[in-house]
Amino acid sequence: MKQKLTLTVDPEVVVAAKRYARSRGVSLSALIERRLREEMIVGEPSFASRWRGRFRPADRDDPRYEALARKYL
Repeated sequence: MKQKLTLTVDPEVVVAAKRYARSRGVSLSALIERRLREEMIVGEPSFASRWRGRFRPADRDDPRYEALARKYL
């Protein structure tokens, strides 16, 4: 038996997702369910978990840091 699930998604994403599902001839629910199943089967770690702990804090004495800080901070 299927179970109802409530998701919170930006309105423009909902519109685009419905259009995408319709273009493939499936319901939005079926599309989301299929993608969730694929994600569980693959079981690949997320980008964040793959890179967690691999970055060092910025060296603030590095001239490249100073240039980037002036440009972006």
